[in-house]
Amino acid sequence: MTGEEIQALLGAQRTFFNSGATLSVDFRIKSLRRLYDAVKAHEGDIHAALTADLGKSAYEGFMCESGLALTEISYMIKHTRKLVRRTTVRTPLAQFASHSFTQAVPYGNTLIMSPWNYPFLLTIDPLADAIAAGNTVILKPSAYSPATSAIIERIVEECFAPEHVAVVTGGRAENTALLEQKFDFIFFTGSQNVGKEVLRHAAEFLTPAVLELGGKSPCIVDASANIELAAKRIAFGKFLNCGQTCVAPDYVLVERSVHDKLVAELAKQVERQFGATPLENADYGKIVNQKHFERLCGLIDEGKVVHGGARDAQSCRIAPTIMDSVVASDAVMGEEIFGPILPVLTFEAFDQVAQGLKGKAKPLAAYLFSSDKGHIDRFTHELQFGGGCINDVVIHLATSEMAFGGVGESGMGGYHGKRGFEAFSHVKSIVDKKTWLDLPMRYQPYSSALYEKLLHVFLR
Repeated sequence: MTGEEIQALLGAQRTFFNSGATLSVDFRIKSLRRLYDAVKAHEGDIHAALTADLGKSAYEGFMCESGLALTEISYMIKHTRKLVRRTTVRTPLAQFASHSFTQAVPYGNTLIMSPWNYPFLLTIDPLADAIAAGNTVILKPSAYSPATSAIIERIVEECFAPEHVAVVTGGRAENTALLEQKFDFIFFTGSQNVGKEVLRHAAEFLTPAVLELGGKSPCIVDASANIELAAKRIAFGKFLNCGQTCVAPDYVLVERSVHDKLVAELAKQVERQFGATPLENADYGKIVNQKHFERLCGLIDEGKVVHGGARDAQSCRIAPTIMDSVVASDAVMGEEIFGPILPVLTFEAFDQVAQGLKGKAKPLAAYLFSSDKGHIDRFTHELQFGGGCINDVVIHLATSEMAFGGVGESGMGGYHGKRGFEAFSHVKSIVDKKTWLDLPMRYQPYSSALYEKLLHVFLR
């Protein structure tokens, strides 16, 4: 789509929004129900597209993408009518007589740019939130997941008029053309480097934005942890989607006294969950493309591999790989891995870990395996990260009841459920002042001592 076509599409959406059509709660709910029914009807096509793009099995496709998307849409269908209601707040005595309230209203014309690693979920989830909040939407799915982009486009065309919701496919040229337009709100999920470009373009129009980025999410395992269960859950979360998960444990920090046991249990769990030869496992995914495959291969230090490491360049597949005796200066610690490579580092004392993480960039997620209440308290209150788990990994994002988002370098803003509705809304603060009484003390001339005393009373 050319820049002129994108401009015309946005113009049509602006006209549609200004008509007030999206303000109706019934319109929003009907739109969400059409989306829900279309996702259900096309589940087989969605899962086939995810297999084509990322090698995901149908089970994983439902568990991590279409099923979660349906959950978010369902939440919005059930709660939108409540979320749009005005909320009465306390009125100060100085503003007597009046009624004060807040009212959520849509931003207007919104842009959602989604990534390739969970291409269906991370497009449809924010779309449901945007529709519930009453916006028009232009979706820009990733060019790296073309099969999923195609089924998203098909679903959207079946459900919505283009002036309400439309899909723009393509690569960098289309991304640039979109970002050169004036939107009322931008929602971006992707890498930190691209996120910076999105924010630069948004700044040109002072456009508010939510950025869901990434980072090196640590996983801490102390001596009090249930090591067998920790290994089981870490292996699941790290190698899910072939490690291409923004909240996957990027690396493990393990207390020295349980290091050997954890590494051995991790190796056992890889074999139990993915088989002795994971590259022959039909349910184990692939790296999205050759470029990322080669980047990941460059991060593997053969001298530090203690399990896995097998690769197949033709199919872009890398077996779950555990690297031990890793230090901060190793290449694998220099960037977000975003692949099936798990570095293991060792620590002597929890304070060493806590102080070390405070000096690093704030990650999107963090995880602690421990039964030590002191360590859990410090993890929860002292360390800064987007969200996380205690004695598990990644599952904190699989709910509409809590916000998901980053902090600092890992993003800004959050969504899911109520917070998703709020992300795509502006909350107006309104005072409805009554006309039957008008207190005179605020008006000039300020000459009455009585008025001054009254003003002191009202403003206390």
